[in-house]
Amino acid sequence: MSKLPVLVTGGAGYIGSHAVLTLHDADWQVVVADNLSNGRREAVPAGVPLVEVDVGDEACMEAVLREHGIQAIMHFAGSIVVPESVSDPHFYYRNNTVASHALIGAALKAGVRHVLFSSTAATYGAPETVPIDEDTPTRPINPYGHSKLMTEQMLRDCAAAYGFNYGALRYFNVAGADPKGRSGQAGKGATHLLKVACEAAVGKRTHVDVFGTDYPTPDGTCIRDYIHVSDLASAHVLALEGLIADPATSFTMNCGYGRGTSVLEMLDALDRVNGTPVKRVMGERRAGDPPQLVASNRRLVERLGWQPAYADSETIIRSALEWERRLNR
Repeated sequence: MSKLPVLVTGGAGYIGSHAVLTLHDADWQVVVADNLSNGRREAVPAGVPLVEVDVGDEACMEAVLREHGIQAIMHFAGSIVVPESVSDPHFYYRNNTVASHALIGAALKAGVRHVLFSSTAATYGAPETVPIDEDTPTRPINPYGHSKLMTEQMLRDCAAAYGFNYGALRYFNVAGADPKGRSGQAGKGATHLLKVACEAAVGKRTHVDVFGTDYPTPDGTCIRDYIHVSDLASAHVLALEGLIADPATSFTMNCGYGRGTSVLEMLDALDRVNGTPVKRVMGERRAGDPPQLVASNRRLVERLGWQPAYADSETIIRSALEWERRLNR
């Protein structure tokens, strides 16, 4: 497999930095583009160029792509907090959709042939049946999901018109940290369940909020398909290899384990790993949250040969908790 020069947007952030580590470990030529609004310079491995730039600046991005001879892009940069997208949709459409439009424009001008896009299960909205496969109707219920679906549509139309190929990976709930302790979730104002719960476990917070206990699920809390961030990173490398190997084909794939875990089940598992219970405060539902999201990952497994290495819930939690303790030293 030819290892083309790859640009990773948002490569100093949580998921992007793990993709950079996986690429770097496999000797790909990697360049990171990140404005460091929520990323960390220290998350980028030594020897990997970091260009501090706004992905929405088309002219600057074109210059970066040309300077480094980039032939493939992994696009992670963007905003991902569902309630924030409900309260500030204009920002989400600008930071996710409009910025992606600029990046696509820069890629077209610079002759980039392959684009791998960080999408989301939020594009499905609140589907009536689970597990969710890629043919499930896309009916987002929040601006975050809409902003990502719009970018998928732009990629689909532009790939058909201009002759590049793309992959859209729809993540379910990403959690955990690099097993070697090199990176983890460290952004400001975390809202993801496991990150918040781990912060509470190490004393950074007094409790963890449980948003909604009256959902139509066995214990009344939301059910999610939690995927370890390093397994997700390996899926990205396989997807990139697939795009390069078959430049006439584009694809959309779910990234999850195909099993659901409720909020309370996840917190129970954290208490077991931690050895001490974390205080829970039960509250009202949070805007934009569907009751249940569980992936069908058959396409990812069968087409790309993906084999997760960290699929156990307690393994995910242990890596996240170890990372949080490291941050707290």
